[in-house]
Amino acid sequence: MRPSLALALLLGAAPVFASAPAMAQTPPATIGDRYIPAPWWMRDPVIASVGQVRVEIQANRAFVSASFQSVDRSVTEASRAAADQVRALSQSLSAYGADKVRVETSVTTRPLYDQYRDENGVMRDNTRADRVARYQADASVSVTVRDVRLIERVYATIVASRPTSIGQVNFNLEPENSWKANLQAEAMKDARRRAEAAAANAGATLGRVKIIDPSGRVCQTDVLAGWPSYAAGGQATTVDDIVVTGSRVSAEAAFAPPPAPPAPMAGGAGPSEADIEAARLALQPPLQTLTDSACVIYGLN
Repeated sequence: MRPSLALALLLGAAPVFASAPAMAQTPPATIGDRYIPAPWWMRDPVIASVGQVRVEIQANRAFVSASFQSVDRSVTEASRAAADQVRALSQSLSAYGADKVRVETSVTTRPLYDQYRDENGVMRDNTRADRVARYQADASVSVTVRDVRLIERVYATIVASRPTSIGQVNFNLEPENSWKANLQAEAMKDARRRAEAAAANAGATLGRVKIIDPSGRVCQTDVLAGWPSYAAGGQATTVDDIVVTGSRVSAEAAFAPPPAPPAPMAGGAGPSEADIEAARLALQPPLQTLTDSACVIYGLN
């Protein structure tokens, strides 16, 4: 095994094969010149193949927020009432565990002043320290659902807690490192499939690999305009599934039943089970698209 290949494998990076030293990434001639030297890898017949793949995976993160409001003549009582409301909800959600549901809470207060009409009849706040009528406390809770099978129950629990306002449920896909690595491998395979088909249709056969470029930029070199010059790629190949954590993404895994709800908190804190079930809505995590590309340049026989 060549030293450069062994080092690339040890570092976990995709190895780059080259039959000559890499050249500087600057155009060797002025764009528009009559004669432009070709890159070193074009001295012999070659085929540059771009592998492009895409896969749809169900979103694996959900986000929702809610707020509770309390108004009282005492700033302490207003803050306590708002905090009590959000505390019961946060305890109910935290019982799932931080690996499934993460909860962040905060409480803010602001004074509500006496009002008066000015000379134009417009109502204005009398913003003086001795003119505070009441205090408004707002307690907010931000929930990140890392196990999206729980999103319907989490959202129903929030609704059953009767907050002052509830934000929209947002979904996101946080791909695991293994997914990205396997998608890159599929892009390499797609590059070879395209190259083999193109060579066969042209009456040639593939030779040895000259360059492997995971970024895909080498395959977009425009020798007619003074290389390197880059353009957009073509259509991506859809991958039905990718290998993740030793098994394939399947409908059974994606739509498995959610884990059992946690035991109710002592003292009856939080909404009741009947209230939660009555507030349940259908919340289906959408499919998100992952894409990747790779460039492989082969010699031709």
